[in-house]
Amino acid sequence: MKYYFALLVSLLVLSSKAQTLSDALLYADDNIIGTARFSAMSGAFGALGGDFSSIHVNPAGSAVFSNNQAAITLSSLNTKNQSNYFGSKINSNQNSFDINQVGGILVFNNYEEKSKWKKIALSVDYENMRNFDNSIISMGTNPNQSVADYFLSYANPGLYGSYIPLTALTSNYYEDLDIRGQQAYLGYQGYVINPDPSNPNNNTYVANVSPGSFYQENYMDTSGYNGKVAFNISAQYTDKFYFGFNFNTHFTDIERTSLFYEYNENNQTDGLRELNFENYTHTYGNGYSFQLGAIAKLNSQLRAGLAYESPTWYRLNDEKKQLLSTSGFNYGNPPVSSLTSILVDSDFLIIYPTYKLQTPSKWTGSLAYIFGKNGLISIDYSLKDYSNIQFKPNDSYFRPLNDAANQFLKTSGELRIGGEYRYKLWSFRGGYRYEQSPYENKRIMGDLTGFSTGFGYNFGNTKLDLSYSYAQRKSQEAVFSQGFTAPQNLKTQFNNISATLLFEL
Repeated sequence: MKYYFALLVSLLVLSSKAQTLSDALLYADDNIIGTARFSAMSGAFGALGGDFSSIHVNPAGSAVFSNNQAAITLSSLNTKNQSNYFGSKINSNQNSFDINQVGGILVFNNYEEKSKWKKIALSVDYENMRNFDNSIISMGTNPNQSVADYFLSYANPGLYGSYIPLTALTSNYYEDLDIRGQQAYLGYQGYVINPDPSNPNNNTYVANVSPGSFYQENYMDTSGYNGKVAFNISAQYTDKFYFGFNFNTHFTDIERTSLFYEYNENNQTDGLRELNFENYTHTYGNGYSFQLGAIAKLNSQLRAGLAYESPTWYRLNDEKKQLLSTSGFNYGNPPVSSLTSILVDSDFLIIYPTYKLQTPSKWTGSLAYIFGKNGLISIDYSLKDYSNIQFKPNDSYFRPLNDAANQFLKTSGELRIGGEYRYKLWSFRGGYRYEQSPYENKRIMGDLTGFSTGFGYNFGNTKLDLSYSYAQRKSQEAVFSQGFTAPQNLKTQFNNISATLLFEL
């Protein structure tokens, strides 16, 4: 006889143990979008300034502005993924359109002849530092591993060193358990795992699947943003030096949906045949950081810049919903003779402590060479030590994750090169970008390479800039965070078109 089981659990905050290193990198790494001029030159503005997005690289850049200005940028981002899952290749696309940047600056000139301080600039600029809109589809036949291994990794003591007695999965409710117990509860109540019949203590578990191959499909959809508002003050000292400071507020909102399907025909009389496992996660929160920077005119043509960006200190909250439905033969240990549909719905609020995330700091050194009044070339190089990522509190939940960051992540360098040439009222731009992987093992995430181009036209008190940028990187993404870690091999391409309208006031 074939039996059906359905289990629905919804809760509004998930225990912090569900976080992974890939989650941390979503907040520690930024995309190069910004204004169209900034994007067209691949973000190489650390020694140039004079652009709203340059303030986020080097805060001293706002002192280069000569008058009051305001700007707004619209962007269209296309993300393409090609997944390879056990030889089966699938393409997916995700498009988004939003207001990517809004900013304004006030410049106060000092006309006192004896003073060496020439001007002070005050500015506020909002930018979407990371667009999370993305979708990944993968499907193929796994030759030997079932998603049951995901539930076993939580139920058995291997990763945790402690046992979960069977009574904890039968006498408790889902909402009374921590994240480990919740996933074990799902697996047991859904008949994906059973108590090990060879263990009289009933505190270890085995998979309720027959060995063989498993057809699997996985759909992952992500949406959201990581926004930043920079409150900036800068000053020009003599004709050679610029100094600046940012206080930044960060806010993030990301929603992720994962739909996993598995089917096998390994046994016609016993065990799991078919499974649907859905996960919905909502993460939101805010944070703060600061930046310091300086620019020096070494001569009439050569400029140098140096900037420091502090860690970002986030306070984050999670919400999660899960749905597990299974079907198969002769469920249970011992087998049950009948089973009706079961629906468990936790519709009340469960609050776990808000957790903290500290991203790594960053240093940026810059050089720019000005060719008269018509052209320039600029180079930025940044360093960020991703092994300094920390989840807090550093307790038994987060300590293994922080240790993993120290072990698997490294210092990453980023090179940005940009150029601009002006002809009458037109400006023509181009750039190149190379970013090293934050992982010691580049198979997990490869280096990122990209290029950009664009142009602008000066109408007088109004300027219009357009840009196109492209970047790609290869990576491996596990379907689940532990236990069942069959990798999806991904090739991801980013295509971004931006338009900026700038007003001189």
